[in-house]
Amino acid sequence: MQALRKDSQKRRAKILAVDDDPGLLRLLTIRLRSENYEVEAVQSAADALAAVGRFRPDLVITDLRMDQMDGIGLLKELQARWPALKVILLTAHGTIPDAVRATQSGAFSFMTKPVEKQELLEQVQKALRISGFPAVDEEWRADIVTRSPLMEEKLSQAHMVAGTDARVLITGEAGVGKKQLARAIHLASNRREGPFVVLSCTEVAESDLETDLFGYDNGVVPGAAHTQRGLLQAAEGGTVVLEEVADLPLPLQAKLARALQENRVRPAGTDETRPFNARVMATTRQDLTQLMVQGRFREDLYYRLNVVHIDVPSLARRREDIPLLLAHFLEQVAAESGSRKIYAPEAIEFLATAEWPGNIRQLQAVVRQNAAIAQTAVISTEIAEQAVGAGASGLPSYDAARDEFTRNYLVQILQITGGNVSQAARLAKRNRTDFYKLLARHQLSPEEFKSR
Repeated sequence: MQALRKDSQKRRAKILAVDDDPGLLRLLTIRLRSENYEVEAVQSAADALAAVGRFRPDLVITDLRMDQMDGIGLLKELQARWPALKVILLTAHGTIPDAVRATQSGAFSFMTKPVEKQELLEQVQKALRISGFPAVDEEWRADIVTRSPLMEEKLSQAHMVAGTDARVLITGEAGVGKKQLARAIHLASNRREGPFVVLSCTEVAESDLETDLFGYDNGVVPGAAHTQRGLLQAAEGGTVVLEEVADLPLPLQAKLARALQENRVRPAGTDETRPFNARVMATTRQDLTQLMVQGRFREDLYYRLNVVHIDVPSLARRREDIPLLLAHFLEQVAAESGSRKIYAPEAIEFLATAEWPGNIRQLQAVVRQNAAIAQTAVISTEIAEQAVGAGASGLPSYDAARDEFTRNYLVQILQITGGNVSQAARLAKRNRTDFYKLLARHQLSPEEFKSR
């Protein structure tokens, strides 16, 4: 069990304000900033969706009636991508029925214009309180080094779910940092003062997993002198992470599913159940849906664990982080050894384009190996190549990268507009003819997005 750092200072809540009326948007921003909230203001739903991953708001306040995509369309997109994010709608008197339907669909509340300042602040405070806004600084994510928009989106999702007690399933390739993300969620949560315990379902012997997780009664386990609580009870008020949960034996999967359903555990050797108060998260590098088809993972356990799903991207999908990670790992080496080293610019370029099947874990091992071998303060390209393999480039060609970006951009716009080509063309600032040509070139049909 690791000791966790204390929160040094509280941070301000972040609010994203969305309104296509510049005057009203400015007034809303002034009122919120006067109460010491950190505010980002945008004038469209498309800009709001782009801002969420970067700004990581704790609350969104949006106008209901806007061009291209209205507040309800924005609400649906936010619910799909960041389900824990609270949304307040602003509406005119004539659209109150629409706002009522929106709250029934998941909006936190709505307010009619003109909004009184006191009503605004009361609704904001209530929304933040219900969302479990963790008033802590950025220390919760200090161990995750990134400038990747994709990774920032995952961290935003993690921060939002941290304010709840929802169970989280964290997936991703080996070495991407799933356990680190689970720890970050714990540090950002109201349970951060409690224990943070990781149980490896792979490394612990099958015979010990049941007693480690659920505990045992006196006399049940040979040689045991007393009753012992399992981790689910011992981590009272904290978090338990089941690492590589796909490797949990089927009989224990059934017992765990029952425990999660009832919030009670049954220690080995007894029929008596006992309550526990620990948040449960799980990580896996395997496809649990495929394992369910094969009968190797229980469906009931899957749905108990997969309340919120965060998939951590591979290093190949966040290459812009590699130079930052290199510097971070070299700082660690310097702190341990007292010897400070840096990479030659050509070595950084090589490592940023190399293949990393072992992801961040492999990169860290290579940095430590390079630092140990290098005889000078500058680590050369030759040393880096020896550790990774010469010519190991994982980058696509410029043309291939451009085509992939264009297709992903078109897919995103079609998803936002529900396959409406006229609206999508306006968002892309292209005429309809050119936009249709782009869709044809990338083999995209607007009809495929109309039912989504």
